[in-house]
Amino acid sequence: MAEISKPNVFTDEESSKEVKKDDFALEKVPLEGRTMGWKSITNVTLGVATAMIFMQMGSLMAVNFGSINALIAEIYATVVAGALGIGICYYAAKSGLNVNLLARGGGFGYIGASITSLIYALNFIMYCAIEGAIMAFAVHEYLPSIPVWALMVIFGLLVVPLNWFGIKQLDKLQKWSLPIFIILLGTGFFLAFKITPKIAGNVWTYLPQGSEVGGAALFACIGIMNGLVGIMALLVSDYARFIKKEEFKIGVFAVGFIPQLVCFLIMGIIGIWFGVRMAEVNPGIYFVQILGIGGALFTILTQIRINITNLYSGSLSLASFFENVFKFKPGRTFWVVFTSIAAIILMLGGVLDHIGNLLTFQGVFLLSWAAILVCDAVVVKKILKIGPNYFEHRQEYLYAWNPVGVISIIVSSVIGSIAAFGYLGVFLQNVAAFFAAIIAFVLTIVLALTTKGKYYSKKEADDVSANEFIS
Repeated sequence: MAEISKPNVFTDEESSKEVKKDDFALEKVPLEGRTMGWKSITNVTLGVATAMIFMQMGSLMAVNFGSINALIAEIYATVVAGALGIGICYYAAKSGLNVNLLARGGGFGYIGASITSLIYALNFIMYCAIEGAIMAFAVHEYLPSIPVWALMVIFGLLVVPLNWFGIKQLDKLQKWSLPIFIILLGTGFFLAFKITPKIAGNVWTYLPQGSEVGGAALFACIGIMNGLVGIMALLVSDYARFIKKEEFKIGVFAVGFIPQLVCFLIMGIIGIWFGVRMAEVNPGIYFVQILGIGGALFTILTQIRINITNLYSGSLSLASFFENVFKFKPGRTFWVVFTSIAAIILMLGGVLDHIGNLLTFQGVFLLSWAAILVCDAVVVKKILKIGPNYFEHRQEYLYAWNPVGVISIIVSSVIGSIAAFGYLGVFLQNVAAFFAAIIAFVLTIVLALTTKGKYYSKKEADDVSANEFIS
């Protein structure tokens, strides 16, 4: 394969506009566009990690299954998501591609990858709705005179102007809001210590009646965590591709692991402590009970931080899908508005009432997708030497469909979903996402060997820089 020393850059007018807006929704980030330090990018991803859903899951597991089981599940999630996050960040930073674009040359083809982009976008729309609904109910708890539906519309639209100009604006917003978040959280801890615990005894030894450490209770907690592990590992690719070349190693580790550590272990532990002490699983409610109007403001700040990032990643995925399949390319800002409106509709439709089933499917699909991408890079491309030695994302070099990734994701998601809904026994029900990921990993290898890499590329590219090669 021929090599060239200069980076792959944009030349047409439309791509130049994309560079100026910091979007890169449909293209790789060129070397000259990778200008952000690892601290700034990590700061942006921490907007996701401080979301209340991670506290809520810690509280939910601790109150229903016991603190020790919840803590073990949080440690498990930190390790799994951290390992996947570092792996995916490595290839995103190396290639300048996010997971939607990596999937094109990572076993799916350009239309096959578009299907994953659509489902990925739907997950972010769902997250926007869940986080927005938590925010609306928290404010309604403090100001019951304002209808919940009105609060949902207001908070759904509020994040649109905050998401208009791309990743650099996200960095500024997260830097500005993080100190306020920390102050309000610390105040919540201080005041909570003065409140008589609603559940007697030590927070960290609490077990509900009839539960035990380990066994079915622990597997139930792991099952809950599997619904969240995949989204964080995949999401960091949207930001890792902006890492400066000279900060590659520390950037990959920081962006891949630190957000996982914060959202699962740190926020999980905080959720366990507050949940057991307040005997409540919803942080939007117990922070209002502790801080009053400060709790409502804390909830608003926290949820806006996460929904800004949800809209960013969701808009990238929608832009990728509609450009590939329908050649419709209105720009990322159009999809920011679309994502916001869709999230409002889900909020009004009662998305929180179906959160269990939604997280179950999400965990199965996203963990399977992450397993396919990692397997394709590490095993198929690097070890087996099947297909190009890089991630190709341009349509002219790709087949519409690659059965390696497409069949793997369909089969693993179907079997994983069947397991998740209890049809293959209690054990597999609780580890369904992990089970689906193993199936996806194995199938990717089998199908790559069977097809001998035939559907990875139509023709060999001669303009790929050596620094983008996998090995």
